[in-house]
Amino acid sequence: MNSAVSIIWFRQDLRLNHNPALVAACKATHVLPIYILDDDTAGPHKMGSASRWWLHHSLAALNLSLDKALNVYAGDAETIIADLCQRFSVASVYWNRCYEPHHIAQSQRIKAQLCSQGVNARSINGSLLNEPWSVLKKDGSPYKVFTPYHREASKIEQPIALLPAPILPAPLIVDPQATHLEALSLLPETQWDAHFHELWTPGEAGAVAVLNNFLCDGINDYKDGRDRPALKAISRLSPHLHFGDIAPQQIINTLLTIPDDQNSEHFKREIRWREFSYYLLFHFPDLPEQNLKPSFNNFPWENNPAWLKRWQQGLTGYPLVDAGMRELWQTGYMHNRVRMVTASFLIKNLLVDWRLGASWFWDCLVDADLASNSASWQWVAGCGTDASPYFRVFNPIIQGEKFDSQGEYTKRYLPELKQLPDKYLFKPWEAPPEVLQKANITLGEDYPLPMVDVKESRIKALEAYGIAKGLNSHGLTD
Repeated sequence: MNSAVSIIWFRQDLRLNHNPALVAACKATHVLPIYILDDDTAGPHKMGSASRWWLHHSLAALNLSLDKALNVYAGDAETIIADLCQRFSVASVYWNRCYEPHHIAQSQRIKAQLCSQGVNARSINGSLLNEPWSVLKKDGSPYKVFTPYHREASKIEQPIALLPAPILPAPLIVDPQATHLEALSLLPETQWDAHFHELWTPGEAGAVAVLNNFLCDGINDYKDGRDRPALKAISRLSPHLHFGDIAPQQIINTLLTIPDDQNSEHFKREIRWREFSYYLLFHFPDLPEQNLKPSFNNFPWENNPAWLKRWQQGLTGYPLVDAGMRELWQTGYMHNRVRMVTASFLIKNLLVDWRLGASWFWDCLVDADLASNSASWQWVAGCGTDASPYFRVFNPIIQGEKFDSQGEYTKRYLPELKQLPDKYLFKPWEAPPEVLQKANITLGEDYPLPMVDVKESRIKALEAYGIAKGLNSHGLTD
């Protein structure tokens, strides 16, 4: 132990348990815990509205865990950290690494600045099972396909020794010049988040509760049930993982306490998919903006603003798509299977650029994650690495009938269709007039007619994709 002051700079690691940077900082006698909202550094990837809501409440929870000693600031992190080091005679600054390009560049600048001032600056891995540079091909190049990446990452994976929450030096330093959480203006001015509190409990305790609930009531049907949006067969841990309310190492260790079967193995695989997204973002930092397959750079997007707006509002006339988009707006979340269907519809049936869809998800999702969001949209579009084939067009009618056959999910978010028989739920335009009348539905008034014909728009999409890739227009439909 020494009498020096250490800063623990919280970023996407808003927890006390298994927080290696916090453990390192707490070896000093005096600790200054900080969080900095640095919107300018993020550029076009400034945090979206739903994420800001989550951040507010996760920071509030962390502040309580730190005996109300979390110092929050807004502004340029380099300037703020330099000022803190000078005012408090700081000897060391610790943080857990982030892997977004702007965070990497910022960390490099801050580390160089601190070292030039004689301040020890140390960044640590607290967010990934394997860091992006640790899994490479024999020639040193990165993998572009998930399966071989997963195979190699599994080989080098080491047993995880979890770090318990450290004993916090008392008292933690409170900076009188720090601002208040409310001054960060993270919460929306309108009440669109009214239902969020019923659905989410941001913070470390909330993450542990969600994981335990999933292991008790969800994982036993995960492999097959995860595709059915009406079931409680998904973990809903993604926002907790993004903000670091919980670490993937904690999840993996917890999985070791339950029977090892195809469900738990499939869930581990999904955690590895998250890692692969970060891997791609690290090795291909243009992932959020540029097609990873250059052949898509001249794709003939139509980008009809009116169509994009109807998609955003859940008024496409295709019930599964509309249910997903309304779930997104009402809850800040969307079931993964439905994410693929809604994204496919926007890209391939409406010919709207995937980046416009990714931008909407970025603003509306509580689990908006630059790596996962960008990689997933490129996967659906067919322009990324390990991508869904360009000719794979998710048919929203078939997808609804297959994965929400009883209509429980769809009717939950489209109450205007509650009385419609399941036979016509995903194609209400085929319902006879007497059936629509009995269900109190006038198409075009109570519920919109389809924006496009899925078969005709699919053919149009295949022609466009064929032109972009120099292929013919023959393909398959899920």
